[in-house]
Amino acid sequence: MKIFISSDMEGTAGVVDWDQCVIGGSQYPYYTELLTGEINAAIEGAMRAGATEFLVNDAHSKMANLKPDALAGRAGYLSGRYKPMYMMQGLDPSFDAIFLVSYHGSMGSRGSVLSHTYFPLAFAEVTINGVVAGEAGINALVAAAYRVPIVLVTGDATTAEETERFCPGIKAAVVKRSVSRFSAEALHPEAARDLIRERAREAVEHLPGAAPPSIGLPVTLGMSFRSSDYCELAARIAGVERTGDLSAVIVGDDPLWIYQTFITVVLLCRGLVE
Repeated sequence: MKIFISSDMEGTAGVVDWDQCVIGGSQYPYYTELLTGEINAAIEGAMRAGATEFLVNDAHSKMANLKPDALAGRAGYLSGRYKPMYMMQGLDPSFDAIFLVSYHGSMGSRGSVLSHTYFPLAFAEVTINGVVAGEAGINALVAAAYRVPIVLVTGDATTAEETERFCPGIKAAVVKRSVSRFSAEALHPEAARDLIRERAREAVEHLPGAAPPSIGLPVTLGMSFRSSDYCELAARIAGVERTGDLSAVIVGDDPLWIYQTFITVVLLCRGLVE
């Protein structure tokens, strides 16, 4: 049984500040150890239920946050800051299930810790078929295209609820409850790992009844931008239709194409400031 793990960092129990999860931050090394512990807990729980093969896609920031030899289960490690498929790089139809570890709420959410949607300087909100979508919901487009179920998400309660919109029945390990965008009440790291381990085990045990993400076709991905500059750039991409000064849509029957077009928007907008 083969599991794909997309790991972010903002959803880790105890993380509430950018200094804790950005390379160069004074607290970053400590919190990467906590992140590794949560990823390993997910792997260990899955192994207890019979999973045998794992690929961890390091999908946070510059995507080089983990120590490969510290990963449990002899997991493969995919890292590096430029990936054409970004947070879902490495996924293909050969995988049996997907775990989203240490994910966070969307920019359009109310008070989720360190909430953003891919690139916070550009995006105020992203929707899929009119429903507000965080990174989990956007990434679910790739899972839907490959017909692989997303069975586990870890992070705060907002993240769990946003993911459930697109992945009904998903197992969620809620390791913290957000107070505001920069504060949260978190489980002790050991308790968080215990919970993730248990939810991962349950997710794999219930895999026979799991279905790929439920996203109706055609897909309409709506984007609300924080400035007209970003909206103008996005509209230069084939398949992106500007609908207002600060809004645009991508519409189509192929979820993978929708995702790839959105990622092209992300990368082009990042280039405006980098």
